[in-house]
Amino acid sequence: MANLVADQVNTTPELNGSPGLNATPVERDRPSRTRRVSRDGVVDSIGSVAAAFALVWLVFNVAGVSVAEFGFFFCWAVVSYAIYGILVWRRNGVLIMKDRLATVSIWTGAIIALAALAAVIFYVVVKGGPVVFAHFPRFLVLDTSGGKSGTEFGVGQSIVGTVEQVLIATVISVPIAFMTATYLVQSRSILARLVRNVVDAMTGTPSIIAGLFMFIIWVRPHGVNGKSGFIAALTLSIMMLPVTCRAALEVIRIVPGGLREAAHALGAPERRVVLRVVLPTARVGLITAALLGIARTAGETAEVLFTAGGNAHYNWNPFHGWQDDLPLRVFEQVFQPSKEAISIGWGAAFVLMALVLFLFTLARLLGSSRSGRPRRRLWFRRRTRSSSELVVSSSD
Repeated sequence: MANLVADQVNTTPELNGSPGLNATPVERDRPSRTRRVSRDGVVDSIGSVAAAFALVWLVFNVAGVSVAEFGFFFCWAVVSYAIYGILVWRRNGVLIMKDRLATVSIWTGAIIALAALAAVIFYVVVKGGPVVFAHFPRFLVLDTSGGKSGTEFGVGQSIVGTVEQVLIATVISVPIAFMTATYLVQSRSILARLVRNVVDAMTGTPSIIAGLFMFIIWVRPHGVNGKSGFIAALTLSIMMLPVTCRAALEVIRIVPGGLREAAHALGAPERRVVLRVVLPTARVGLITAALLGIARTAGETAEVLFTAGGNAHYNWNPFHGWQDDLPLRVFEQVFQPSKEAISIGWGAAFVLMALVLFLFTLARLLGSSRSGRPRRRLWFRRRTRSSSELVVSSSD
């Protein structure tokens, strides 16, 4: 009899998505939630939106307010949200109402953010795409001075300046960020807490603060000769450091503690554990953190506005003379009176957006990939060792 009851309990199907009798008390009290959208939910949402539109439109017409303003759409969204919440509450209860309202809020916020981002990207592509591809790739090679003809322009000197400045900033800030993140993970001292607070504070610091800082301590005392690509790179490294350090900190923190304990148990010192175990394990995440820092600072304008100076001609030496870059070129061109100058600014904005999107996409792909195959050097070691073993065995 007991076995029959147990079999009946274990084979009882779950009704309407609710947990069975074997579920824990927490799972029994938790409301059922399916991934599929039911027909009743679609009807409720559409009916709530239609009823809210009719109600708000009637109130606005009676009050004599124009329905083409932003307030109409805002009131329409609020009333739709309220009507939908009341309808779900009366039909399904309080718990389902909270779940549905939270789902609607998350989806609404995501759609609004995605629509704004898509609108910006679409507008830049429409304005800057024809400028770049009209005489491709001459727009990416020529400079803004116009050359001998005086009629053909490009942003080649801006691309060179951006690449050199971001590369110098990366060489300076990325190693410091990785070492700082490793120290914050390994240490629990008061100094580590202080450094962590400083990193968190610098992450939210406006970029113009870094530009003003370098302008006061270097550019202003040296006058005209104070601006250069190297000073702009130093300013960019100030903004790249906290972003990269924060991302690397989260990556190193999720390295399994069992790897560290196994290395310590084998007698490895702390330095070798960090260099041979922790950092190689998190190398994909560290590369992603570096790319995020590069993409974050490649589009900064406030820092280079005070330190780079700008230049319509090529300047391959970042340590001497004023140098141009893409954000600064966009800032300078959009305030020019001629349409040709504004079109160059849109083209530069298109190139900059393409560069940033490429870096973010690359960081996303690297972040979602696995740690990768074994290094080639180890593969050669295994092949050499197996060959020597074959020689020994053949000689025997």
